[in-house]
This record gives sequence, C-alpha cells and structure tokens, in this order.
Amino acid sequence: MIAVNELTALKCNTRQILAPLTVLVSPYAPHIAEELWRLLGNKESISTVDFPVFEPKYLVESAKNYPISFNGKMRFTLELPLDLSKEEIEKRVMENEKTITQLEGKNPKKLIIVPGKIINIVL
Repeated sequence: MIAVNELTALKCNTRQILAPLTVLVSPYAPHIAEELWRLLGNKESISTVDFPVFEPKYLVESAKNYPISFNGKMRFTLELPLDLSKEEIEKRVMENEKTITQLEGKNPKKLIIVPGKIINIVL
C-alpha cells in the first residue's frame, strides 16, 4: 500500500512499473490483479506470468527520519543520512531552525544520540 500511495502521488502511469506491481499483488488479490492485468493490455492470464526478479540493492535505506525529542517528548522529525557520525548528526540537529526555536536560547545539558534510532535533547 505504501508503494501504491507513493505511485499515486507521483501520478505514475508507466507500464514498466505498474505491470510488475500488479504481478506482486496477484497472490493477495487475484481477481482485482487479473482485471488490472487486462486493463494494462495483456491477453494471457496474470497467473502464467513470472514474478519479478528480487534485487536486494533496492531495499537498502540511505536515510532515516529521526524523531527529535526535548526532555523525552518528541517535537519533530528530521531526515538524515544513515552514514553520518554522531558528531555530524549533532551538528545538523543543533543547526536546524526547529531545534533553535525549541531551545529558546537555552543551552542543552545533554544530547543523547542513538544512530539510526532517536535523538533526545535534555534541557
């Protein structure tokens, strides 16, 4: 559903993308998938088509939406690359305008960073 929602937002109508997606949906919703397969202009049944080839390189995430918390309460999220060090994460978080607004000129007592998980700023 996430993929379908993103493709809808992009107004995707490319057969190269929709045909494999229809094949992937077919075991879960065979009747609808068969109808969509026909609408895509195919004559044979979707049940005779091979599944798309699995490529793990497309499953590797390069960024993470970090929840930014102040005193344990999540205030906003910030998307950062996963390959950043703790120091780089700290720098980007402290330079962010939302962080500056939340701090209201105060200096944080402690900054807890768990890479790939969460960032907590203690005031």
